[in-house]
Amino acid sequence: MTATRTVRTVLGDLAPGDLGVTDSHDHLFIRSPLLPGQELDDPVAAEAVLREYAAAGGHSFVQWTPRGMGRGAGDLAALSRATGVHVVAATGAHQAVHYPEDRFPAGTPGTTGGPAASADLAEHFVTELSTGLPGAREGVRAGLIKIADDAGPLTGHTRRTMAAAAEAYHATGAPIAVHLEPEGDPHGVLHRLHGRHGVDPDRIILGHLTRFTDRSLHRSLAAEGAFLALDSPARIGHPADLQAFEVIADLVEAGHAERLLLGADTTTRTAREVGGPTRLLTDLAPRLARTFGPELCELLLVANPAAALATDWRSP
Repeated sequence: MTATRTVRTVLGDLAPGDLGVTDSHDHLFIRSPLLPGQELDDPVAAEAVLREYAAAGGHSFVQWTPRGMGRGAGDLAALSRATGVHVVAATGAHQAVHYPEDRFPAGTPGTTGGPAASADLAEHFVTELSTGLPGAREGVRAGLIKIADDAGPLTGHTRRTMAAAAEAYHATGAPIAVHLEPEGDPHGVLHRLHGRHGVDPDRIILGHLTRFTDRSLHRSLAAEGAFLALDSPARIGHPADLQAFEVIADLVEAGHAERLLLGADTTTRTAREVGGPTRLLTDLAPRLARTFGPELCELLLVANPAAALATDWRSP
């Protein structure tokens, strides 16, 4: 990490050493047609989450909610300022199924229409990374790009969002975070972003790795230089949550601890009610510390997020 790199938070750029204990993948606000009645859309509830997280020892919170999914852009700066928790916001776009049929996220706010070209998407991503998010009165900028893989062959939507994310990365240096599906192709995503679009592997964060049971897959992705976000502690009883500890242990034993990030990925009201991001620090982290020592928690929660998120930002 060079001395000029910073982490872009909603209150401005931050020295990576000031990031502290970090939930590397989570949500304060999110909505999707696939999760009716489970929207996270209450600023008061979001503030309570951040205060509880801070009381448990958390310092920074990375929200992966992309444009068009109710990311609460107008509330993020005030919440960060009120709670003292650093918040990193996202630009980007999720799978098409997470948006109403008549509203594609590439359009300007409030517009409708069909799929936009990747260049149009890239322009929006770059603006949100370098100028500010629509609906935020304080010039709140995104600090990473969120995109998603498909559950099967890549759709045209996903090809466009990947190309746009890569273009925005080249323009700004922003890291790219990727939602992965159990039926998707993590290596295909990595090779498309790196091999086809020239994104450096250490600027890529692959999410939901605990959804995959193949330990050799985890090890090979880490060996290629990407960061792996293990992000299931908010899903108590889910198979991904049950194997999270084992996945981490295997990767640590294989020598890939420096590639790992931890997050809670709280996407529903139900998940928030059973612990949300605080469970990351009150359950998973203590178990890891007891088994591997506190140095591993320091690496996964402090040093690795700083390395993954800090960027030598470029002006487009």
